[in-house]
Amino acid sequence: MEILMKTMLSILFAAALSLSSMPAHAVKWDLSTMSCKQFLESGEDNIAVVLTWMDGWYKGDEDNAIIDTDVFIANAKKFGSYCGKNPTVSVVTAADEILGK
Repeated sequence: MEILMKTMLSILFAAALSLSSMPAHAVKWDLSTMSCKQFLESGEDNIAVVLTWMDGWYKGDEDNAIIDTDVFIANAKKFGSYCGKNPTVSVVTAADEILGK
């Protein structure tokens, strides 16, 4: 699990760089059907996109354009740990459990 946490942290720091270099072709993900296992195996770029989506989605309008990296990293750790223990759960279910929409 510690390796997973270190991987998640490195992904978060790489996210800013990797998001700007993503290809322009359209991809659709149904996160309600994506399992935690699929998420964890989807690659750094996809993980970064999903974590960024979750951060914005679960904040709603309350925090506007503020990104608290300490909170972001703490939530990513919780999410990674939860998904590691529950590989068959959907990403949305995991996010609801961790971030409580």
